[in-house]
Amino acid sequence: MSWNKILCNYKELQLFGTLNGGQSFRWKHDKDNDEWLGVFSKTVWRLKQNGDSLQYQVIGSLHKKTDTNCSNLKEDLIYEKLLKDYFRLDLNLGEHYKEWSEKDKLFETACQQFYGIRMLHQEPVENLFSFICSQNNHISRISTMVEKLCTHYGDEICTVDGVTYYSFPQIENLADNKVESKLRELGFGYRAKFIQKSAAQIVDWGGDKWFKSLQDMKYKDAKQELMKLHGIGPKVADCICLMSLNHLQALPVDTHVYQIAAQNYLPHLRGKKNVTDKMYTEIGDHFRKLYGEMAGWAHTVLFCADLKKLKNKDDNLLTEGESQKKKRRK
Repeated sequence: MSWNKILCNYKELQLFGTLNGGQSFRWKHDKDNDEWLGVFSKTVWRLKQNGDSLQYQVIGSLHKKTDTNCSNLKEDLIYEKLLKDYFRLDLNLGEHYKEWSEKDKLFETACQQFYGIRMLHQEPVENLFSFICSQNNHISRISTMVEKLCTHYGDEICTVDGVTYYSFPQIENLADNKVESKLRELGFGYRAKFIQKSAAQIVDWGGDKWFKSLQDMKYKDAKQELMKLHGIGPKVADCICLMSLNHLQALPVDTHVYQIAAQNYLPHLRGKKNVTDKMYTEIGDHFRKLYGEMAGWAHTVLFCADLKKLKNKDDNLLTEGESQKKKRRK
């Protein structure tokens, strides 16, 4: 299968930090070939970077032209548009990195290694239920839960190397009363109730139209609406606002983010055992004042730079950067 190409400088998009930084849970890295296989928008993709381009293959898809709001485009351009939207490639990240670096020395240091960290533009339904699964959980188990949701309640897309891939479930498929008991059987624990109850609420409130209304609201109003759902607290609400509702000033605060803030920006918060509501707001407001309307995106770069699993990949990232430079010189 041939590769399609989208022009994109490697400094503008780093697949490793973007796809492996805890935003999405459906991507797997083939280290031998430095390729990524994953699912979004009812489509199975294979991605890689080569010089100044993002290359992709569409392995299988359930997409119809009417799904994309671009029915006048050729099929290959439809998939190109989906990828560009997913990685928000219309935004010049270098300009924002320069702006954030001028405001913050720590960011200036972090971005040398963690260039090209993109805030994915995810589908709200997948984003919301993936992050319900993320509560008090680690990434490998979150990924397993998300795949169970897809296998049992999504639609089959295709089979690759003996593995069958499914789309993320429609919201109605998760709202049935029988879903909770089934998910408990599958090991979701208390999250089973949150998933079924939240899905039922969203269906009652209008489904996609409700999500669209959240995008049109001011950030704080959208966050409050999300917190009316079963099992959705401030952090998960901020994740959804940031990653799928275009409220890029949203800043999810967990203990990890608290430690970054306390050690480097707000020393009076050091040594606290729990992140209180007051502390949560103070940390978010501090970074919004520092970075501006895209504070959540800027702070994601700091978050990636501080993650141990990404730190352990420093040598690989340096090698990747150097290899891209060499390819550009050819």
